[in-house]
Amino acid sequence: MTQPDVFDQKVLDQNIRDLQEWLRKAWQQLADPSLTAFSRRELRNQMKQCNADLRVQLQAASKRMLVQPAASGKTFAKPALRILA
Repeated sequence: MTQPDVFDQKVLDQNIRDLQEWLRKAWQQLADPSLTAFSRRELRNQMKQCNADLRVQLQAASKRMLVQPAASGKTFAKPALRILA
């Protein structure tokens, strides 16, 4: 992996952690009984959007993980076998 790839991976990982943390806090806030119906609705809408963003980030991370082993240069080939008598 090149240096920009490592940087992109770190940014991607940080985005995923940030979105997960935001969702965790939103669930805690949603449990607050003092929220109005409008506030709950708005929070749920924001949570749906955040969940969609998180799904996109996770898909990007999984694609990167699938491509990463191929880029590492390790390939598996059939070994040359010899018959010993």
